[in-house]
Amino acid sequence: MKRTLRIGILEGDDIGLEVVPECVKAMRAAVQKAGLPIAWHPMPIGRKALDTLGHTLPPGTLEKLDTLDGWVLGPIGHQAYPKDNPEAINPHPILRKHFDLFANIRPAKSLPGLPALYRDVDLILVRENNEGFPPDRNVYLGSGEFRPTPDMTISVRLITRQGSRKVARAAFELARTRPRKKVTAVHKNTVFKLGCGMFAEECRKVAGEFPEIAFDEVMVDTFACRLVMKPQQFDVIVTTNTFGDILSDAAAGLVGGLGLAPGLSAGPQRAMAQATHGSAPDIAGRNIANPYAMIMSGQMLLAWLGHKHDEPRALRAAGLIETAMERVIREGRALTPDLGGKASTVEMGDAVAAEVARATA
Repeated sequence: MKRTLRIGILEGDDIGLEVVPECVKAMRAAVQKAGLPIAWHPMPIGRKALDTLGHTLPPGTLEKLDTLDGWVLGPIGHQAYPKDNPEAINPHPILRKHFDLFANIRPAKSLPGLPALYRDVDLILVRENNEGFPPDRNVYLGSGEFRPTPDMTISVRLITRQGSRKVARAAFELARTRPRKKVTAVHKNTVFKLGCGMFAEECRKVAGEFPEIAFDEVMVDTFACRLVMKPQQFDVIVTTNTFGDILSDAAAGLVGGLGLAPGLSAGPQRAMAQATHGSAPDIAGRNIANPYAMIMSGQMLLAWLGHKHDEPRALRAAGLIETAMERVIREGRALTPDLGGKASTVEMGDAVAAEVARATA
C-alpha cells in the first residue's frame, strides 16, 4: 500500500471499556512487528458518550468513520440506556446499515488447551446482516414489526436478491482462503418458498462462479441437528440473518461459549470488528472479562484489510495474533477465570502482546 491504514477505536459499554484496549494492544504489537503503519483514531460512543456529549452516537461520528478503513467496536449495552431520551439510541444497527456491513462473519474453532464439547472444529458462519426479520433494519421508515390489534403481532421478513447475492459471494470468497474450500447454504425453501427460495437461488448462481469451491445446501432444522452431532463436517456456512444469529451462538457453545466467539461485520469498503458477546454489566469494572473474542475480532479485521487492500503486512499481523493467542491458550498462560485460570483481562492481553513481540520475523 502507498498509504497508512486508518482504524477507529470505539470502546462501547461495560466490559467494552476493558476488552477493547486489550484488542488494540495486541493489534499494535502485531502491526509494529509486521512493519505496517496504522493511524489509530479513538472515538466516543455508547453510554460514556451520552454522559459526556449528550449522544450515544455523537454528531459527526458517521462522517469520521467514513474516512477510515475499518474500526473496532466494543459491545454495546443499549438495554440500559434511558428509554425516554431520543439521543440514547443503539448505534450498532445504524453503523451496519449506513456502511452496508452486509456480511457478519462468525468463526467457531475448538482450541487445544481449552475444554469443548468437540475437538477439531473449525467453521465460519457468514450471516446476512442487514435484512431478514430484525425490525430495526428491514424497512426504510418505521418498524418491520407491528401490532394491528391487541392480540396480533406481525413481523416482516425481508429477503432481496442483491442482499442474498452479496452475502453468498462473501462466503465463497472466504472459502477460497481456507484449505477445505467448501460452502454450505442453510435455508428452509421447502416452507419459505419465496423468501428462502430466492436466497437459495442466488447462492446457486454464485456457486457457479466458483467451480473450485464445493457447494451443498441443507435445510436449517437438519443443519441444526447435524451441527450438534458432527460440527467438524462444516467449513463455511452462509445463511440468512435470524438463522445465522441463532446457529452461530449454537456453534460457539460447541467450542466453549461466547467468550470464544469473535466477529466481523464487513461491507464493500469497510469492516467493523465486534465480538459476538454482550457488554456483561454484571462483571464490568472487575478486570476479569475474557478478551479473547475481542482480540480475535481485531485479528479478523487485520486479515480482512490485508485481503481487501492486497497488503501482506496486514495478513502477517493477523497471523501473528492468531499464533500468539493459540500458544498462550495451549500453554495455559494468563487465562481469565472463565477459561479456568486466574489472570486478569489486562494480564491476558499482556501475554498475547508479549507473545506477538517474541515471534520471529
